[in-house]
Formats: sequence, C-alpha cells, structure tokens
Amino acid sequence: MSQSQPTIDQFDRAIEQCRTLFVMKLQDYGAAWRLMRPTSLTDQILIKAKRIRTLETKGHAMIDEGILPEFIGIVNYGIIAQIQLKLGVSDHKDITPDEAAALYDSYMSTTRELMIRKNHDYDEAWRDMRVSSYTDLILMKVMRTKEIEDNLGETTVSEGIDANYMDMVNYSIFGIIKLTEK
Repeated sequence: MSQSQPTIDQFDRAIEQCRTLFVMKLQDYGAAWRLMRPTSLTDQILIKAKRIRTLETKGHAMIDEGILPEFIGIVNYGIIAQIQLKLGVSDHKDITPDEAAALYDSYMSTTRELMIRKNHDYDEAWRDMRVSSYTDLILMKVMRTKEIEDNLGETTVSEGIDANYMDMVNYSIFGIIKLTEK
C-alpha cells in the first residue's frame, strides 16, 4: 500500500458521506440549486466557513449543528458551484436528480484527482495541519474567488474560480477526515 492509500480511502469515505446527503437533498428538492449564480454559491460557502470559524473561536453553538455538517455543506456547494460554472445558470430545474448525481460524481472525481496529485507533491502535509487552518484557507480561497468574480473571471497570473472551488472542497474533506478520525 502506498503512503497515500490511507488518505485516498479516508477521502473516499468522506466523499461518500457528502454524496449521500447531496442525493438525499435531491430527493427532497430536486436540482433547485440550478437557479443559483456562482457568486451566490461563493457566498453560501462564505457563510458556512464563517460559521465554522465562529464555532472554533467561541467553542459552542447556539444552533444544534456543529462544524462537521458545515464542512459537508462546503463540499456540496463547492461541487454545485463547479457544475454551475460549466452549465451556466438556469431559470428552472433543467436536470433530473440522476443527471445531477452524475454531474456531482464527475466533478468530485476531478477534484479528487487534484487532491491526489497535490497530496503527492506536498507529502501529506495536511495531516500536520490544524482543522482551524483548513477553515482559514477556505476563507482565503473564498475571498480570492470573490475578487476574481468581481473582476468578471479575469486573472493575470492566478488560477481560476474552478481551481479555488476544488481547493475549498479538498480542504473541507480534510476537515471531515480530521473530525471523524478515531
């Protein structure tokens, strides 16, 4: 087994946890998120990341939901945002739940492959990081994304919005792994 195989296995278990919730919400709401603009999805991720930071700082919640569900939400919104970047915004639900799940799987696969490549190059550095650092990195990626969005998607030397969404998803999955490790 390679050094990163435990990471891949843990990553896949976290993905399955996120995907399960995504599919359950598709059953409840369909792909209602097709109406959301990427900028609104960026703001949804911002809200979730700020809540995580608040919970990390204050140490308690007034609403009976902890940090783990917020990381799962960031993962799912990050994948939805990548789908929206590619398909564009619709004024109605124009895909079936099965099509939405297939798109989720496709974008998650691409995001997972990025994690594998980066994890190889960074030699599992994420394992030595604190969960609060993932939160800060996600917030930084959100701010970068908002700047790029405000510049109508134009960058001079930086990676684009899609790469930032992938990083937000991957940092969130690292957070899920750390929070669920025994």
